[in-house]
Amino acid sequence: MSPFASEPTLTLPGWPGDLHRQYGLTVHIEITTKRLRLRPFTVADVEPLVAILGDAETMRWYPEPYSRDGVVEWIARNMKGYERDGFGLVAVEDRNTSEFLGDCGPTIQDVEGEPHVELGWHVRRDRWGQGIATEAGAACRDWCWANRDVDHLISLIRPENYQSRRVAEKLGMAVWRETIRAGFRHSVYRLDRPTL
Repeated sequence: MSPFASEPTLTLPGWPGDLHRQYGLTVHIEITTKRLRLRPFTVADVEPLVAILGDAETMRWYPEPYSRDGVVEWIARNMKGYERDGFGLVAVEDRNTSEFLGDCGPTIQDVEGEPHVELGWHVRRDRWGQGIATEAGAACRDWCWANRDVDHLISLIRPENYQSRRVAEKLGMAVWRETIRAGFRHSVYRLDRPTL
């Protein structure tokens, strides 16, 4: 099956995805930070992303690492999100060298029957501990507040995944509740939109 084949769509009630299509409005995340460039995925990102999502250590909190075909589907799913929702996970590059470092961004995720905007991230293992996920996550969090009318963001994290828990906490998130996903217990970290 092609990764671009029809699949179930999860949207937020009243979400402007149809407005994006109706009026030709497409908002893609393109952000530059002090060290990073965040940009939409391209097909050229398959191999560098396989090195991350296919790595057993990096993906130890997932049911299994992704195959090359799984990564192709991952990128295609996010590209569909760009068109449907105006956002999705994006590539994270070193701003100075254009080196592919991982992915980060918002996606719509179901938690016990309710859709939420989730921030997710994956960083190449040899670049762990350098604040890349936190820097990219903060940029995506701020992008969501500036470009999306959502009252909160979440991150779904296995309790044993200390590194991702620390990233979520540095982004200002705290555990809101727990849920089961793919047969595993996950903490649902939440951050409410700041009040002015």
